[in-house]
Amino acid sequence: MRTTLVYPGIAGYGFDCLGKGMEAGWVSHGLAHISAAAKAQGFEIDLIDLRALKGWDDFRAEIRRRRPDVIGFTMMSVDYDPVMQSVDIVKEELPQSIVVVGGPHPTLALDEVAQNPKIDYIVTHEGEVTFPKLLRAIQEGNRPSDRILVGEMPDLDALPFPDRELFLNEWRKYGYTLDSPEVPFVEELPPPFLTIIAGRGCKYNCNFCQPAERRIFGRKVRRRSVPNIIAELKELRDRYHFASFMFHDDCLTEDREWVIEFCRAYKAEGFTQPFFCQSRADIIVKHPDMVRLMADAGLRGYFIGFESGSDRVLKFLRKGTTRAINLEAARICRKNGIAIWANYMLGIPTETDEEVMETISMLKEMDPDYYSPAFYTPHPGSDLFDYCVENDLSLITSHEQYRRSPTEAKIKGKDYDFLRWALQESQRRKPWNQFKRQVRRYWKRYASPKKIVRKLLRMAHLLPAG
Repeated sequence: MRTTLVYPGIAGYGFDCLGKGMEAGWVSHGLAHISAAAKAQGFEIDLIDLRALKGWDDFRAEIRRRRPDVIGFTMMSVDYDPVMQSVDIVKEELPQSIVVVGGPHPTLALDEVAQNPKIDYIVTHEGEVTFPKLLRAIQEGNRPSDRILVGEMPDLDALPFPDRELFLNEWRKYGYTLDSPEVPFVEELPPPFLTIIAGRGCKYNCNFCQPAERRIFGRKVRRRSVPNIIAELKELRDRYHFASFMFHDDCLTEDREWVIEFCRAYKAEGFTQPFFCQSRADIIVKHPDMVRLMADAGLRGYFIGFESGSDRVLKFLRKGTTRAINLEAARICRKNGIAIWANYMLGIPTETDEEVMETISMLKEMDPDYYSPAFYTPHPGSDLFDYCVENDLSLITSHEQYRRSPTEAKIKGKDYDFLRWALQESQRRKPWNQFKRQVRRYWKRYASPKKIVRKLLRMAHLLPAG
């Protein structure tokens, strides 16, 4: 029985985008875990990655060529349209094939997905246990009568490691240069670069995210054991000789004891590769000793959801932080040589123009290494999404608009011309910040005070070039 998984991640980037940035050059851990779990049960699995194709004619040709018995799709909210178009093509070419759809959006918006009668099965929540069981039932001619299958919660340590080769083998067919398993995105993380996930869920209660996260993964955060993560990293080191990596977890640092155990084990196993992970400003401020330990182990950057520079807005978002905490977290990162990837939003419901300016002033003061702005986007399953629906605020008319990028109006009552100006101004560094950043950059590059001084003098036109 042939099974093909489809990765539909072309929203925003379009076809033929493979390797052209973060979203277009990273592995889907969801499908990689599903594939590993199914292969462990003896099933034959391959992949169609829409990012590697030229268009829908290519997809149709691949379906004709492979003729899978079962076709499985993962679906985030932004993927709704390409998944539904793919399903139409599959049923046109192979009417007897069995279409299975899973992922976050079917879990959070089940009624919408279930309206399509061409989808044979919908797997909600997690699929590593349930999808192979479904394949076995189909293979044995004992298909489930229920169309909606509630995914069983797996023991994360019992799962086989993600099947990265599912993606890499497919990418090789389209000429993707595999000098790095995944596309590196910051100078602190050199190739070969890859990503890893240590756990699932988030214990915090931000209203722009929860309770969606809990509906997908359950109320408690589940994390793989440190020995399990170290074992995967050792395997990845042997196979790909990676030079850096990133944790994809929503908040790796929420479990202090796990982090301490990991840092010690990471160094004990001889790893020196730098890595990034996501944290929270309040965790950083509360545990500066943990931050130092992580930096010593190889941490080179934090993704931090600062969100806003307004205390009132942060309280409205149920963020659990303040402007002062945000700034102190940035100071601690600077002290420990940790790059700051600043996630923040503009155009939040109830936010005033004055509060937008507070966010701008906060960013200018903290001077992050990387800016990651978004116009607030109401996402299904979150309390703030419900707030926008109840107050008739949403301007979302297509699933592609669920992308977080600050490119278009998302809710009513906002001056998006002002927000576009604010977006640019939020990333305009103060002259002193620009100077400090150049010093840090050249220190890393040249590692010689004399060379740094000469470079800065040339920049100031006080020395001739050469």
